[in-house]
Amino acid sequence: MSNTIALERKWCANNYHPLPIVLVKGLGAEVWDEDGRRYIDMMGCYSAVSFGHSHPRIVKALTEQAGRLAVVSRAYHTRPLGRFLERACRMTGMDGALPMNTGAEAVETALKAARKWAYTVKKVPPGQARVISAAGNFHGRTIAIVGMSTVGQYRDGFGPYPGGFVSVPFGDADALERAITPDTAAFLVEPIQGEGGIIVPPPGYLARCRDICTARNVLLIADEVQTGLGRTGRVLACEHDGVRPDAVTLGKALGGGMLPVSLFLARRDVIDVFRPGDHGSTFGGNPLAAAVGFEALGVLEDERLSQRAADLGTWLMERLHSLASPLIQDIRGRGLFIGIEFDPARIGANDVCLGLAARGVLTKDTHRNTIRFAPPLVISRDQLAEAVEALRLVLDERMAA
Repeated sequence: MSNTIALERKWCANNYHPLPIVLVKGLGAEVWDEDGRRYIDMMGCYSAVSFGHSHPRIVKALTEQAGRLAVVSRAYHTRPLGRFLERACRMTGMDGALPMNTGAEAVETALKAARKWAYTVKKVPPGQARVISAAGNFHGRTIAIVGMSTVGQYRDGFGPYPGGFVSVPFGDADALERAITPDTAAFLVEPIQGEGGIIVPPPGYLARCRDICTARNVLLIADEVQTGLGRTGRVLACEHDGVRPDAVTLGKALGGGMLPVSLFLARRDVIDVFRPGDHGSTFGGNPLAAAVGFEALGVLEDERLSQRAADLGTWLMERLHSLASPLIQDIRGRGLFIGIEFDPARIGANDVCLGLAARGVLTKDTHRNTIRFAPPLVISRDQLAEAVEALRLVLDERMAA
Protein backbone atom coordinates (compact mmCIF):
# COMPACT_ATOMS: atom_id res chain seq x y z
CA MET A 1 0.00 0.00 0.00
CA SER A 2 1.19 3.52 -0.82
CA ASN A 3 2.46 5.49 2.19
CA THR A 4 0.17 8.33 1.08
CA ILE A 5 -2.90 6.07 1.17
CA ALA A 6 -1.86 4.54 4.50
CA LEU A 7 -1.47 7.98 6.08
CA GLU A 8 -4.86 9.12 4.84
CA ARG A 9 -6.55 5.95 6.05
CA LYS A 10 -5.02 6.38 9.49
CA TRP A 11 -6.09 9.97 10.03
CA CYS A 12 -9.08 10.65 7.79
CA ALA A 13 -12.71 9.83 8.60
CA ASN A 14 -13.90 6.87 6.56
CA ASN A 15 -16.59 8.79 4.66
CA TYR A 16 -15.29 8.08 1.15
CA HIS A 17 -14.17 4.94 -0.68
CA PRO A 18 -11.61 6.28 -3.17
CA LEU A 19 -9.95 4.26 -5.88
CA PRO A 20 -6.42 3.20 -4.81
CA ILE A 21 -4.75 5.92 -6.88
CA VAL A 22 -2.80 8.93 -5.59
CA LEU A 23 -3.10 11.90 -7.94
CA VAL A 24 -0.42 14.60 -7.89
CA LYS A 25 -0.90 16.65 -11.06
CA GLY A 26 -3.62 17.71 -13.48
CA LEU A 27 -3.77 19.60 -16.74
CA GLY A 28 -6.80 20.00 -18.96
CA ALA A 29 -8.64 16.68 -19.04
CA GLU A 30 -5.68 14.63 -17.82
CA VAL A 31 -4.24 13.79 -14.40
CA TRP A 32 -1.11 11.94 -13.25
CA ASP A 33 -0.48 9.73 -10.23
CA GLU A 34 2.55 9.66 -7.94
CA ASP A 35 4.19 7.02 -10.14
CA GLY A 36 3.94 9.27 -13.18
CA ARG A 37 1.09 7.38 -14.85
CA ARG A 38 -1.28 9.49 -16.92
CA TYR A 39 -5.10 9.12 -16.84
CA ILE A 40 -8.02 10.69 -18.68
CA ASP A 41 -10.37 12.32 -16.17
CA MET A 42 -13.89 11.27 -17.14
CA MET A 43 -15.50 12.47 -13.91
CA GLY A 44 -14.45 16.11 -13.78
CA CYS A 45 -14.80 16.17 -9.98
CA TYR A 46 -18.61 16.02 -10.18
CA SER A 47 -18.50 19.03 -12.59
CA ALA A 48 -16.22 21.09 -10.33
CA VAL A 49 -13.44 20.82 -12.94
CA SER A 50 -15.66 21.59 -15.94
CA PHE A 51 -13.09 24.02 -17.34
CA GLY A 52 -10.17 21.66 -16.97
CA HIS A 53 -7.39 21.15 -14.45
CA SER A 54 -5.11 24.16 -13.99
CA HIS A 55 -6.67 26.29 -16.69
CA PRO A 56 -4.03 29.01 -17.27
CA ARG A 57 -6.49 31.92 -17.24
CA ILE A 58 -8.07 30.79 -13.99
CA VAL A 59 -4.69 30.05 -12.38
CA LYS A 60 -3.57 33.55 -13.36
CA ALA A 61 -6.71 35.15 -11.88
CA LEU A 62 -6.26 33.15 -8.68
CA THR A 63 -2.59 33.95 -8.16
CA GLU A 64 -2.87 37.63 -9.05
CA GLN A 65 -5.81 38.17 -6.70
CA ALA A 66 -4.18 36.11 -3.93
CA GLY A 67 -1.17 38.42 -4.16
CA ARG A 68 -3.36 41.48 -3.67
CA LEU A 69 -6.21 40.62 -1.32
CA ALA A 70 -7.77 37.24 -0.56
CA VAL A 71 -10.25 37.32 2.35
CA VAL A 72 -11.64 40.25 4.33
CA SER A 73 -15.32 39.25 4.88
CA ARG A 74 -18.39 41.06 3.59
CA ALA A 75 -17.98 43.65 6.36
CA TYR A 76 -16.32 45.71 3.61
CA HIS A 77 -16.74 46.25 -0.11
CA THR A 78 -14.19 44.76 -2.49
CA ARG A 79 -13.70 45.34 -6.21
CA PRO A 80 -14.05 41.78 -7.59
CA LEU A 81 -17.49 40.97 -6.14
CA GLY A 82 -19.76 43.33 -8.05
CA ARG A 83 -18.44 42.49 -11.49
CA PHE A 84 -18.57 38.76 -10.70
CA LEU A 85 -22.22 38.93 -9.67
CA GLU A 86 -23.10 41.10 -12.66
CA ARG A 87 -21.59 38.57 -15.06
CA ALA A 88 -23.31 35.65 -13.34
CA CYS A 89 -26.71 37.37 -13.34
CA ARG A 90 -26.45 38.40 -16.97
CA MET A 91 -25.46 34.90 -18.06
CA THR A 92 -28.32 33.24 -16.14
CA GLY A 93 -31.02 35.87 -16.60
CA MET A 94 -31.39 36.47 -12.88
CA ASP A 95 -31.82 39.85 -11.14
CA GLY A 96 -29.52 39.41 -8.16
CA ALA A 97 -27.31 36.94 -6.34
CA LEU A 98 -26.08 35.98 -2.88
CA PRO A 99 -22.55 34.51 -2.79
CA MET A 100 -21.69 31.45 -0.71
CA ASN A 101 -19.02 28.75 -0.89
CA THR A 102 -20.35 25.24 -1.50
CA GLY A 103 -23.31 23.96 -3.46
CA ALA A 104 -24.99 22.78 -0.26
CA GLU A 105 -24.71 26.31 1.16
CA ALA A 106 -26.31 27.71 -1.99
CA VAL A 107 -29.20 25.27 -1.58
CA GLU A 108 -29.59 26.16 2.10
CA THR A 109 -29.72 29.80 1.01
CA ALA A 110 -32.41 28.91 -1.51
CA LEU A 111 -34.49 27.21 1.19
CA LYS A 112 -34.22 30.22 3.50
CA ALA A 113 -35.09 32.59 0.65
CA ALA A 114 -38.11 30.50 -0.35
CA ARG A 115 -39.47 30.41 3.18
CA LYS A 116 -39.00 34.11 3.81
CA TRP A 117 -40.53 34.93 0.41
CA ALA A 118 -43.51 32.75 1.32
CA TYR A 119 -44.09 34.68 4.54
CA THR A 120 -43.34 38.21 3.35
CA VAL A 121 -44.58 38.14 -0.26
CA LYS A 122 -47.02 35.25 -0.65
CA LYS A 123 -48.36 35.75 2.91
CA VAL A 124 -48.24 32.12 4.00
CA PRO A 125 -49.11 31.87 7.73
CA PRO A 126 -46.01 31.91 9.99
CA GLY A 127 -44.34 28.53 10.36
CA GLN A 128 -46.42 26.85 7.65
CA ALA A 129 -44.28 27.24 4.50
CA ARG A 130 -43.54 24.01 2.63
CA VAL A 131 -40.93 23.18 0.01
CA ILE A 132 -41.46 20.35 -2.47
CA SER A 133 -38.51 18.32 -3.78
CA ALA A 134 -38.19 15.32 -6.09
CA ALA A 135 -37.57 11.75 -5.00
CA GLY A 136 -34.05 10.57 -5.75
CA ASN A 137 -32.66 14.09 -5.39
CA PHE A 138 -29.21 15.09 -4.24
CA HIS A 139 -28.96 18.69 -3.07
CA GLY A 140 -26.15 18.36 -0.52
CA ARG A 141 -25.33 16.92 2.88
CA THR A 142 -26.68 19.29 5.52
CA ILE A 143 -29.27 18.12 8.04
CA ALA A 144 -32.10 20.01 6.33
CA ILE A 145 -31.09 18.84 2.87
CA VAL A 146 -30.70 15.15 3.73
CA GLY A 147 -34.08 15.51 5.42
CA MET A 148 -35.46 16.03 1.90
CA SER A 149 -33.65 12.97 0.56
CA THR A 150 -35.29 9.64 -0.23
CA VAL A 151 -31.94 7.79 -0.18
CA GLY A 152 -31.64 5.72 2.98
CA GLN A 153 -27.87 6.00 3.46
CA TYR A 154 -27.97 9.80 3.32
CA ARG A 155 -30.57 9.87 6.12
CA ASP A 156 -29.87 6.89 8.37
CA GLY A 157 -28.44 7.88 11.73
CA PHE A 158 -28.71 11.64 11.25
CA GLY A 159 -32.29 12.47 12.28
CA PRO A 160 -34.49 14.02 13.53
CA TYR A 161 -35.02 16.31 10.56
CA PRO A 162 -36.70 19.70 10.16
CA GLY A 163 -40.27 19.65 8.89
CA GLY A 164 -41.84 21.51 6.01
CA PHE A 165 -40.55 19.30 3.17
CA VAL A 166 -42.61 17.19 0.78
CA SER A 167 -41.35 14.72 -1.84
CA VAL A 168 -42.89 13.88 -5.22
CA PRO A 169 -41.69 11.51 -7.97
CA PHE A 170 -39.10 13.02 -10.31
CA GLY A 171 -40.37 13.51 -13.84
CA ASP A 172 -44.06 13.49 -12.79
CA ALA A 173 -45.52 16.98 -13.22
CA ASP A 174 -49.01 15.77 -12.28
CA ALA A 175 -47.68 14.63 -8.90
CA LEU A 176 -46.18 18.07 -8.37
CA GLU A 177 -49.51 19.73 -9.15
CA ARG A 178 -51.35 17.47 -6.70
CA ALA A 179 -48.83 18.15 -3.92
CA ILE A 180 -49.12 21.96 -4.05
CA THR A 181 -51.20 23.63 -1.35
CA PRO A 182 -51.74 27.32 -0.48
CA ASP A 183 -48.76 26.98 1.90
CA THR A 184 -46.31 25.74 -0.74
CA ALA A 185 -43.37 28.11 -1.12
CA ALA A 186 -41.24 26.43 -3.76
CA PHE A 187 -40.42 23.42 -5.87
CA LEU A 188 -36.69 22.62 -5.74
CA VAL A 189 -35.54 20.37 -8.58
CA GLU A 190 -32.45 19.25 -10.49
CA PRO A 191 -33.05 19.52 -14.26
CA ILE A 192 -31.16 16.21 -14.53
CA GLN A 193 -30.56 14.16 -11.40
CA GLY A 194 -26.81 13.66 -11.11
CA GLU A 195 -26.11 11.51 -8.06
CA GLY A 196 -29.41 9.73 -8.68
CA GLY A 197 -27.81 8.11 -11.72
CA ILE A 198 -27.84 10.82 -14.43
CA ILE A 199 -31.63 10.62 -14.70
CA VAL A 200 -33.11 12.70 -17.52
CA PRO A 201 -36.82 13.59 -17.08
CA PRO A 202 -39.36 13.23 -19.90
CA PRO A 203 -39.33 15.96 -22.58
CA GLY A 204 -41.33 18.98 -21.51
CA TYR A 205 -41.28 18.07 -17.82
CA LEU A 206 -39.61 21.27 -16.63
CA ALA A 207 -41.77 23.39 -18.92
CA ARG A 208 -44.89 21.85 -17.41
CA CYS A 209 -43.50 22.39 -13.90
CA ARG A 210 -42.85 26.03 -14.84
CA ASP A 211 -46.49 26.47 -15.91
CA ILE A 212 -47.80 24.80 -12.75
CA CYS A 213 -45.61 26.88 -10.44
CA THR A 214 -46.58 30.10 -12.21
CA ALA A 215 -50.29 29.29 -12.01
CA ARG A 216 -50.08 28.38 -8.31
CA ASN A 217 -47.70 31.18 -7.23
CA VAL A 218 -44.94 28.76 -6.28
CA LEU A 219 -41.24 29.43 -6.84
CA LEU A 220 -39.46 27.14 -9.28
CA ILE A 221 -35.89 26.75 -8.00
CA ALA A 222 -33.44 24.93 -10.26
CA ASP A 223 -30.50 23.23 -8.57
CA GLU A 224 -27.88 23.59 -11.30
CA VAL A 225 -24.85 22.94 -9.10
CA GLN A 226 -23.89 19.92 -11.23
CA THR A 227 -25.82 20.57 -14.44
CA GLY A 228 -25.12 24.28 -14.82
CA LEU A 229 -22.40 26.25 -16.61
CA GLY A 230 -22.17 24.35 -19.86
CA ARG A 231 -22.24 20.78 -18.60
CA THR A 232 -25.34 19.70 -20.58
CA GLY A 233 -24.67 21.81 -23.67
CA ARG A 234 -26.38 24.98 -22.40
CA VAL A 235 -25.36 27.53 -19.78
CA LEU A 236 -28.24 26.19 -17.67
CA ALA A 237 -29.81 22.78 -18.22
CA CYS A 238 -33.24 24.42 -17.78
CA GLU A 239 -32.73 26.00 -21.19
CA HIS A 240 -33.31 22.65 -22.91
CA ASP A 241 -36.98 23.02 -21.96
CA GLY A 242 -37.07 26.75 -22.62
CA VAL A 243 -37.55 27.38 -18.91
CA ARG A 244 -36.52 30.40 -16.88
CA PRO A 245 -36.67 29.48 -13.20
CA ASP A 246 -37.41 31.95 -10.42
CA ALA A 247 -34.12 31.07 -8.75
CA VAL A 248 -31.00 29.02 -9.45
CA THR A 249 -28.22 27.51 -7.36
CA LEU A 250 -24.74 27.33 -8.88
CA GLY A 251 -21.51 25.89 -7.51
CA LYS A 252 -18.84 23.34 -8.45
CA ALA A 253 -17.70 24.64 -11.89
CA LEU A 254 -18.14 28.21 -10.66
CA GLY A 255 -14.88 27.81 -8.72
CA GLY A 256 -12.95 26.98 -11.88
CA GLY A 257 -11.55 23.82 -10.31
CA MET A 258 -9.60 25.97 -7.86
CA LEU A 259 -11.71 26.63 -4.75
CA PRO A 260 -15.30 26.47 -3.50
CA VAL A 261 -17.53 29.19 -5.01
CA SER A 262 -21.32 29.11 -5.10
CA LEU A 263 -24.24 31.42 -5.73
CA PHE A 264 -27.94 31.64 -5.07
CA LEU A 265 -29.42 33.71 -7.89
CA ALA A 266 -33.04 34.82 -8.13
CA ARG A 267 -35.57 37.23 -9.52
CA ARG A 268 -35.82 40.58 -7.77
CA ASP A 269 -38.70 39.96 -5.30
CA VAL A 270 -36.98 36.78 -4.09
CA ILE A 271 -33.45 38.07 -3.68
CA ASP A 272 -34.79 41.19 -1.98
CA VAL A 273 -36.22 39.26 0.98
CA PHE A 274 -32.76 39.33 2.56
CA ARG A 275 -31.84 42.16 4.90
CA PRO A 276 -28.49 42.83 6.66
CA GLY A 277 -28.02 40.15 9.32
CA ASP A 278 -30.52 37.68 7.82
CA HIS A 279 -27.92 35.41 6.27
CA GLY A 280 -24.22 35.38 5.51
CA SER A 281 -20.89 33.60 5.32
CA THR A 282 -17.42 34.59 6.49
CA PHE A 283 -15.89 33.40 3.22
CA GLY A 284 -18.84 33.86 0.87
CA GLY A 285 -18.07 36.45 -1.81
CA ASN A 286 -14.46 36.89 -0.76
CA PRO A 287 -12.23 38.68 -3.31
CA LEU A 288 -10.31 35.54 -4.22
CA ALA A 289 -13.48 33.55 -4.90
CA ALA A 290 -15.05 36.43 -6.82
CA ALA A 291 -11.99 36.87 -9.04
CA VAL A 292 -11.87 33.14 -9.79
CA GLY A 293 -15.63 32.93 -10.41
CA PHE A 294 -15.52 35.92 -12.76
CA GLU A 295 -12.70 34.39 -14.78
CA ALA A 296 -14.35 30.94 -14.84
CA LEU A 297 -17.49 32.45 -16.36
CA GLY A 298 -15.32 34.29 -18.85
CA VAL A 299 -13.65 31.04 -19.90
CA LEU A 300 -17.06 29.41 -20.32
CA GLU A 301 -18.18 32.19 -22.62
CA ASP A 302 -14.98 32.90 -24.55
CA GLU A 303 -14.16 29.26 -25.26
CA ARG A 304 -17.77 28.45 -26.19
CA LEU A 305 -17.71 25.49 -23.83
CA SER A 306 -21.48 25.04 -23.76
CA GLN A 307 -21.50 24.47 -27.52
CA ARG A 308 -18.43 22.27 -27.21
CA ALA A 309 -20.21 20.12 -24.62
CA ALA A 310 -23.25 19.85 -26.89
CA ASP A 311 -21.22 18.80 -29.93
CA LEU A 312 -18.90 16.40 -28.13
CA GLY A 313 -21.79 14.99 -26.12
CA THR A 314 -23.68 14.05 -29.27
CA TRP A 315 -20.57 12.39 -30.68
CA LEU A 316 -19.82 10.58 -27.40
CA MET A 317 -23.39 9.29 -27.07
CA GLU A 318 -23.21 7.83 -30.59
CA ARG A 319 -19.89 6.13 -29.84
CA LEU A 320 -21.21 4.65 -26.59
CA HIS A 321 -24.32 3.28 -28.29
CA SER A 322 -22.10 1.71 -30.94
CA LEU A 323 -20.57 -0.51 -28.26
CA ALA A 324 -23.82 -2.50 -28.28
CA SER A 325 -22.70 -4.50 -25.25
CA PRO A 326 -25.27 -6.78 -23.59
CA LEU A 327 -23.76 -5.69 -20.27
CA ILE A 328 -25.12 -2.16 -20.78
CA GLN A 329 -28.74 -1.62 -19.77
CA ASP A 330 -29.06 2.08 -20.55
CA ILE A 331 -27.12 5.12 -21.72
CA ARG A 332 -28.63 8.50 -20.86
CA GLY A 333 -27.70 12.13 -20.47
CA ARG A 334 -27.22 15.46 -22.21
CA GLY A 335 -24.05 17.13 -23.38
CA LEU A 336 -21.03 15.85 -21.47
CA PHE A 337 -23.20 14.57 -18.62
CA ILE A 338 -23.75 10.91 -19.46
CA GLY A 339 -24.62 7.90 -17.32
CA ILE A 340 -23.95 4.32 -18.40
CA GLU A 341 -26.04 1.79 -16.48
CA PHE A 342 -24.96 -1.87 -16.35
CA ASP A 343 -26.79 -5.12 -15.75
CA PRO A 344 -26.18 -5.70 -12.00
CA ALA A 345 -26.50 -9.45 -12.45
CA ARG A 346 -23.52 -9.47 -14.80
CA ILE A 347 -21.16 -6.67 -13.76
CA GLY A 348 -20.87 -4.10 -10.99
CA ALA A 349 -20.34 -0.44 -11.79
CA ASN A 350 -17.43 -0.25 -9.33
CA ASP A 351 -15.76 -3.16 -11.14
CA VAL A 352 -16.09 -1.19 -14.38
CA CYS A 353 -14.41 1.80 -12.71
CA LEU A 354 -11.51 -0.36 -11.52
CA GLY A 355 -11.13 -1.85 -14.99
CA LEU A 356 -11.13 1.60 -16.56
CA ALA A 357 -8.54 2.86 -14.08
CA ALA A 358 -6.26 -0.02 -15.00
CA ARG A 359 -6.52 1.23 -18.59
CA GLY A 360 -5.85 4.88 -17.77
CA VAL A 361 -9.40 6.23 -17.48
CA LEU A 362 -10.84 7.58 -14.22
CA THR A 363 -14.46 7.87 -13.14
CA LYS A 364 -16.69 6.69 -10.28
CA ASP A 365 -19.96 4.85 -9.95
CA THR A 366 -23.22 6.29 -8.72
CA HIS A 367 -26.74 5.01 -8.03
CA ARG A 368 -28.50 2.42 -10.23
CA ASN A 369 -25.25 0.55 -10.99
CA THR A 370 -24.21 3.46 -13.20
CA ILE A 371 -20.90 5.09 -14.03
CA ARG A 372 -20.68 8.70 -15.18
CA PHE A 373 -18.86 10.09 -18.15
CA ALA A 374 -18.73 13.78 -17.24
CA PRO A 375 -15.23 14.97 -18.15
CA PRO A 376 -13.86 18.51 -18.23
CA LEU A 377 -15.53 20.35 -21.11
CA VAL A 378 -12.10 21.09 -22.61
CA ILE A 379 -11.56 17.39 -23.37
CA SER A 380 -10.63 16.48 -26.93
CA ARG A 381 -12.42 14.04 -29.22
CA ASP A 382 -9.31 11.84 -29.23
CA GLN A 383 -9.35 11.65 -25.44
CA LEU A 384 -13.03 10.73 -25.48
CA ALA A 385 -12.33 8.05 -28.08
CA GLU A 386 -9.60 6.65 -25.84
CA ALA A 387 -12.04 6.47 -22.93
CA VAL A 388 -14.68 4.70 -25.02
CA GLU A 389 -12.11 2.19 -26.26
CA ALA A 390 -11.04 1.50 -22.66
CA LEU A 391 -14.68 0.85 -21.75
CA ARG A 392 -15.03 -1.52 -24.71
CA LEU A 393 -11.98 -3.49 -23.53
CA VAL A 394 -13.34 -3.74 -19.97
CA LEU A 395 -16.70 -5.03 -21.18
CA ASP A 396 -15.18 -7.42 -23.74
CA GLU A 397 -12.93 -8.87 -21.03
CA ARG A 398 -15.93 -9.51 -18.78
CA MET A 399 -17.87 -11.14 -21.63
CA ALA A 400 -14.92 -13.43 -22.37
CA ALA A 401 -14.51 -14.48 -18.73
